[in-house]
Amino acid sequence: MSALRIYNSESKRKERFRTKAKRVGLYVCGITPYDVTHVGHAFTYTSFDVLVRYLGYLGYGVTYVQNLTDIDDDIIRKSKELKKQWRRLGEENAQKFLEDMRWLNNEQPNVYPRATDHIEGMIRIVRKLLKRGVAYERKGSVYFSVSADKGYGRLSKLSKKRMLLIANERGNDPNDPNKKDPLDFVLWQAKKPGEPSWPSPWGEGRPGWHIECSTMSTAYLGHTVDIHGGGSDLIFPHHESEIVQSEAATGKRFVRYWMHTGMLRYKGAKMSKSLGNLVLIGDLKKTYSANAVRIYLLSHHYRSVFEFYEKGLRKAKRREELFKKVWRTQSKTGKSLDVVEYEKKWARAMDDDLNTPKALETMERLAGCILKEKTKNVSGAKAFLNIAFGIMGLTIEYR
Repeated sequence: MSALRIYNSESKRKERFRTKAKRVGLYVCGITPYDVTHVGHAFTYTSFDVLVRYLGYLGYGVTYVQNLTDIDDDIIRKSKELKKQWRRLGEENAQKFLEDMRWLNNEQPNVYPRATDHIEGMIRIVRKLLKRGVAYERKGSVYFSVSADKGYGRLSKLSKKRMLLIANERGNDPNDPNKKDPLDFVLWQAKKPGEPSWPSPWGEGRPGWHIECSTMSTAYLGHTVDIHGGGSDLIFPHHESEIVQSEAATGKRFVRYWMHTGMLRYKGAKMSKSLGNLVLIGDLKKTYSANAVRIYLLSHHYRSVFEFYEKGLRKAKRREELFKKVWRTQSKTGKSLDVVEYEKKWARAMDDDLNTPKALETMERLAGCILKEKTKNVSGAKAFLNIAFGIMGLTIEYR
């Protein structure tokens, strides 16, 4: 049995990771490609990349699905601002994102679906929700009735008043005259002038944000997803809404473990496209290596909220130089350096909710020990460090 424990955002505690089979279904909410990739994105997707690698190390097969939200309010708004066709805008930014992820050495997900390829599946789920009486149609739009599910709020643990406040900040229209309740969310939105649309039983329109991820996750991972992840800013309303609509449609538990990454801050506020306080991966490439950026990101626990500072990257660069010296070190003959305690400490850190900062500290201490060693054979120590490097997504460099 695996010793891995994961902090489940729903139960608000660390839980032993258990599966019925050795195959794990992982769904991570992907980007909405209306702008370029910033360090906050990199932190989330690098954290989940390490999770995939570590699960593989533990002997699990992983089906990793990360979607592309290629149609939503933000893309439509941005395309109008730039006077650029919405699909072209999304494809250009999605390509830049993929290039940034490759540069960071993040492995490509097994499945990378785009929302607009799954419109038919979304319509099928909306029809089920209408049939089961948890949704209603008004003037070509379809809404989920939150009052139909008493469990709405079980993930975020928010009051209804607080839910409404946050939902309004994230695109909800509480004054929509078609709604029965201001908190009801859109499953299918009737076409507006000048917006892209698709045919449906309720007329031309486009899907709501939440139904996109419910459809894509269950299409590839089944009714129950082992691990569902994303940034903590998605807990409400996105993930909360995914839960109720998915479980109402299937009658099954939607997600077993919820994992959420912390938010990066920059200049005193959450790093976000809307605020414009961004540090772009494209800019960091000019000064730092992918290893240095990864070391910087993974020196923070995936659930932590932290402020971006350049000095943190400089420290990561020094760590990178230390590791380079290790790879240049020639092993001696004779008795091997004992690395058992380092291996145990590293494994304990990773098993403890993916504590990459502690794991990196152990790797750094082992690297220092290797460099100080004058008589013992360090080939075994370097071999373990190589394994740890692979799971952290770092590459061996000599120069």
